Amino acid sequence: MSSSARFFSPSEAAKRLGVSAKALRLYEQRGLIVPSRTAAGWRAYGPGEMARAAEIAALRALGLSLAQVARVLGGNPQDLEPALAAHQTRLEEQVRQTTGVITKVRSLRADLAQGHLPTAEELAGLRISTGVCIAFDLPWPWGGERFELGDIQPLTYITGPLGSGKTRLAQSIAETLPGAVFLGLERLENGAAARARLDTDLNLRARVDRTLAWLSGDEATISDALISLLVELEADGPSAFVVDMVEQGLDQATQEALTAHLRRRGSNKPPLFLLTRSCAILDLSAVGSDEAILFCPANHSPPIRVIPYPGAHGYEAVATCLASPEIRARTQGVIAWRPEVA
Repeated sequence: MSSSARFFSPSEAAKRLGVSAKALRLYEQRGLIVPSRTAAGWRAYGPGEMARAAEIAALRALGLSLAQVARVLGGNPQDLEPALAAHQTRLEEQVRQTTGVITKVRSLRADLAQGHLPTAEELAGLRISTGVCIAFDLPWPWGGERFELGDIQPLTYITGPLGSGKTRLAQSIAETLPGAVFLGLERLENGAAARARLDTDLNLRARVDRTLAWLSGDEATISDALISLLVELEADGPSAFVVDMVEQGLDQATQEALTAHLRRRGSNKPPLFLLTRSCAILDLSAVGSDEAILFCPANHSPPIRVIPYPGAHGYEAVATCLASPEIRARTQGVIAWRPEVA
């Protein structure tokens, strides 16, 4: 190591890059970055490693999976075009909303100059909204507290430890949001029905085949679990989807490819709520500005929205709940048990 160069520990590097230490370890496991080692054998990130990690984080922020990142960094830029196109679409939508609000502000200022005070409704219309808002009474184990979810994003993750009530929260969201569909774990046993549905709906089959081709190119494993999920997500009609433990039945490469694909769907698609405890699905280093995280605390305090930055309220608790796909596979089917109330 050069004595003049600054080297950082994994925790220091993660903090400077705005990612988690787990993310850095994942980059290393996939061969995307090779940290230096101290004389004692500890990982250390120098200027070169920091620059490389910053590139990876920037590409992940665009919605690229780790397989796509590897191809781009290897000199193949073909995966950048759709990612940049999706990012441009999101930015243009933000510009459209901002321009509309600016027009309203100008109008209100002109009216104010003429002595006309704006109404409360007109003032409320000046807030830039990214989606609809819902409110409902929280189910057990919260005991009926009121919960409001505003500005629903295209992609929302729901996570929390075992027994925290996250599945009940998700079901309540699906019941409250008009036209929403809850996709439970029974989908894992409906592979034959999903394939039969594709045989009778050629338009749906074309959409699913197109998505499968994209996912296959990103090293996803085609399985009944994946097909059953895509048949539901590509269907016409629902205004939103709430998916219980989206990682179930999917290996790591498939989870990463699926997450990258879902980020490319665009704001014109139905919002998605994904229950997960997998760090391949919810990579805290790659959460975008049009995504949200809902966390259900273990002590049954009301669910909170967590900003995906180290040090933010709830960030460490979310990070602690997430595990690699390998560990999640070992704990598949484990549920929290509570005795019946007499």
